[in-house]
Amino acid sequence: MPKEIDTSMEQAILLAAENLFLTKGFAMTSTTEIAKAAGCNQALIHYYFRTKEKLFEAIFAKKAKIFFADFHDIVEGTSSFEDAITRIIEAHFDMVRANPQLPFLIVNELTTNPARIESIKATIGPVIGSVYAKVEGWLEKEISRGTIRPTSAFDLIITVVSLNVALFLAAPIVRQALELGDEDFERFVDARRRENVNFILKSLRP
Repeated sequence: MPKEIDTSMEQAILLAAENLFLTKGFAMTSTTEIAKAAGCNQALIHYYFRTKEKLFEAIFAKKAKIFFADFHDIVEGTSSFEDAITRIIEAHFDMVRANPQLPFLIVNELTTNPARIESIKATIGPVIGSVYAKVEGWLEKEISRGTIRPTSAFDLIITVVSLNVALFLAAPIVRQALELGDEDFERFVDARRRENVNFILKSLRP
């Protein structure tokens, strides 16, 4: 029973911190606010995560591992290159769609605190590395067959991330400029999801 209570409190802290980080940003969120939102005291936050920085990295790693776990399942379970690329684009798009504030938090934090890149890389680097190697192998095979133009896994990943994230970074402007209500915006997002897939697949053709 105590173990279950500990796990429950740890998850409550993670959820409270995630909501506050996404709403206010890392710098503007205090451990006092996190403790209040989680229903505990600051001592418990320090017990589980030691520092606010470690707590942020735990949240980032959780999101990244979920995302790259989806990637791993796709690259391991799909034989068709085009189908795999399509599913990778869609999986990333859906992750950003479910966490639309996450890109703001990541860009802001990594821009203002570059040193954090190294600690995050140490946490999720092996997961990313295995997926990257698989995609690179796929690309090299398809390039040698002449089915796609010469490119690299890095270029492909940058293209996917840039296209998918751009919509959500610009969402407030898009909604206001086009005067889109919630339902209209969701239809617009669905259309962009399909368009991103089509654009990237066409860009890979020789």
